[in-house]
Amino acid sequence: MGLERWIGAWPVYRQITGADRLGRGKAAESRRSAGLGPRTDSADRVVDSVCPYCAVGCAQRVYVKDEQVIQIEGNPDSPISRGRLCPKGSASKQLVTGPQREQKVRYRPPYATEWQALDLETAMDMVADRVLDARRKGWQDVDEDGKTLRRTMGIASLGGATLDNEENYLIKKLFTALGALQIENQARI
Repeated sequence: MGLERWIGAWPVYRQITGADRLGRGKAAESRRSAGLGPRTDSADRVVDSVCPYCAVGCAQRVYVKDEQVIQIEGNPDSPISRGRLCPKGSASKQLVTGPQREQKVRYRPPYATEWQALDLETAMDMVADRVLDARRKGWQDVDEDGKTLRRTMGIASLGGATLDNEENYLIKKLFTALGALQIENQARI
């Protein structure tokens, strides 16, 4: 590469000699970045969605190519977030496509050192059996004065920030129907 061509490729030289004196545009652009395009250009379709993390309800655009999520961005048409997402919402693609995401039910029996894979039906039956057992063992029908209680002290619920409004609503209804009193959410703490 000749000296003149090398100097011309230097961003500071382009900034000093060109129209971009502040170095905020083409002067600061490398050959590599000049050849890049938005990763959303290759999407087959765009699906409107809502961020799954909190109760704000920020709208998202999910870009799909070959039935795989390739990008998730804020939706600028949303009156709630106007296209902006918090750090968790911006990283929600990892929630869907991250390599660390488990794709099957994993279970480690008591005193075992290894995890084992379970089918979903078996795992759901195990959870239901344990919830009903804990409810039964902790059930209080009346107090020592004979006042009606009809509650269980054997189960509780602590929701997290990754649950949306609908999930929290259903969890509250479920645990109330089971007779639980200790129903809380991380968002209130």
